[in-house]
Amino acid sequence: MTANDRVWFITGASSGFGKSLAEAVLARGERAVLTARRIDRLEAVARNHQGRALALALDVTDAGQRGRAIEAAIAQFGRIDILANIAGRGSVGAVEEFEPEQLRAQLELNFFAAAELTRLVLPQMRRQGSGHVLNLTSVGGAVSLGGFGAYCAGKFALEAWSDALRDEVAPLGIRVTIVEPGNFRTEFAGDVNMRPERHLDVYRPLIAPIEEFLYGQAGTQAGDPAKAAALMIEAVDSANPPARLMMGKDAFDLYDRLISARHKEFDEWRVRGEATAFDGAEMIRIGKTEAAA
Repeated sequence: MTANDRVWFITGASSGFGKSLAEAVLARGERAVLTARRIDRLEAVARNHQGRALALALDVTDAGQRGRAIEAAIAQFGRIDILANIAGRGSVGAVEEFEPEQLRAQLELNFFAAAELTRLVLPQMRRQGSGHVLNLTSVGGAVSLGGFGAYCAGKFALEAWSDALRDEVAPLGIRVTIVEPGNFRTEFAGDVNMRPERHLDVYRPLIAPIEEFLYGQAGTQAGDPAKAAALMIEAVDSANPPARLMMGKDAFDLYDRLISARHKEFDEWRVRGEATAFDGAEMIRIGKTEAAA
């Protein structure tokens, strides 16, 4: 199959990473289903690509809308080759400051919506014997910091779910890539970012500097969404796509520091941790054996 024959299904295509990816895909002559809640923005992206772009209003947290969007995409193009789960929403605040309903809303959008859309698309990909799922998480899907607990909870969940999915669908010809950007010039730091229902003074010394950093740089972040989109397409085109596609020097630096600190702590406690088995018990390796890997 040539690239021009492929069909992308992109959520969150009205802004940020989703819009940049949609524009890049269409500029290459590929076909794309563009979804978001703001249909007017989608139509502006699709306007010059008649016959190759289908704009659909979609609230990814609505189960009925998800099903109808997948049906419309297949009715229009007959297949879905790449599902790009891009839609999401950030949040900043101490975990105690967010109400339970806000935490559930974060998980509903940042985890459940992507998981359920993927489940809807998988039967079509299995019939095709091919497909690629791109799940946009964040470096916050690998590293959690104070102030980002609600956001990272959803992104960590999506990463764990995606790792399991990759193992399950690889024999079926379906590939899965987790996309982990750092600080990019999107609406993440804008008005759409979820704020906690209340502020607790005890957390202000930690949270206030984070809010000042994040909201103070809105529109001036170093990361270029267009370059991120190009790299996502390169990963999809690759014969050996990465399981994780991290983007941004800030993301790599944060992750490197986490891994270094984690290894140091593991080494300090390893002997005692390994000594918790029954005396004489046989160690059985978790996961795939080397022969099966």
